[in-house]
Amino acid sequence: MTADQTADTAAARRPGRTRLRRSGAVLTAAAALLALAACSSSSSATAGASASATASAGSSSSTAASPAVTGKITVFAASSLQQVFTKLGNQFEAANPGAKVTFNFSGSGTLAASITSGAPADVFAAASDATMATVTKAGDNSGAPVTFTKNILEIATAPGNPKHITSLADLTKPGIKVALCAVTEPCGAAAVTALKDAGVKLKPVTYEQDVTSAQNVVQLGEVDASLVYRTNVLGAGGKITGVDFPTAVQAITDYPIAVLKDAPNAAGAQAFVNYILSAQGQQVLTAAGFESP
Repeated sequence: MTADQTADTAAARRPGRTRLRRSGAVLTAAAALLALAACSSSSSATAGASASATASAGSSSSTAASPAVTGKITVFAASSLQQVFTKLGNQFEAANPGAKVTFNFSGSGTLAASITSGAPADVFAAASDATMATVTKAGDNSGAPVTFTKNILEIATAPGNPKHITSLADLTKPGIKVALCAVTEPCGAAAVTALKDAGVKLKPVTYEQDVTSAQNVVQLGEVDASLVYRTNVLGAGGKITGVDFPTAVQAITDYPIAVLKDAPNAAGAQAFVNYILSAQGQQVLTAAGFESP
């Protein structure tokens, strides 16, 4: 082969080598990109797993911060709350299977005296600010009381109102026997205010220890009428008839509730109070005839 032929052959081979070098460079770059993608995918997976673990830990922490309500919860409550609180207590127990709510229903003044004398209880639900103040002044609340509902008076008569009583003034007519709550009880204090605002002077034949007793003497026919709460009339299921009167609005009763300082089950007590203040609890109270706080 001549020198010229050898040179031509070498020149012909150079482009092929150049193409091979370029092809190798492309493959190397592609491999590097794949490696970077793999690293990125691995980092994303690791970050995702970390985020998932953090969320799981947060969920566990949240669950741990809201322990289940358990144990006995003793509630001292005004007698006018008996029907609605019994229902609310059953609902609370259904929502908290480990809890048991026990009630002591009586006149608010009587209950306040028991609490300040050392009677063990977790929650006090009174039918007036005045009776709650007795407990507060004695330092027996763990915090400030909260008004959770209100109530209003009505004249209670026998079914069908046979004496045709339409006003507070009618209660003073000859032969009409009337019962009132004791003036130391919220229903009695509210009655005094309503009668005074109406300019009516009334001498009842009996003062009853609480509003439930004032309702019962009408149902039993022992008196012709008494002043009770609207919720008593609704709860009686037709056994008494209610008569509205204008000055009742001047004697609307606030109902405060509080956890007691020496509550044996403070956590359960607070959970019950929260339930009463919740939308569900307020709906049950409103359905029973109570008014929004």
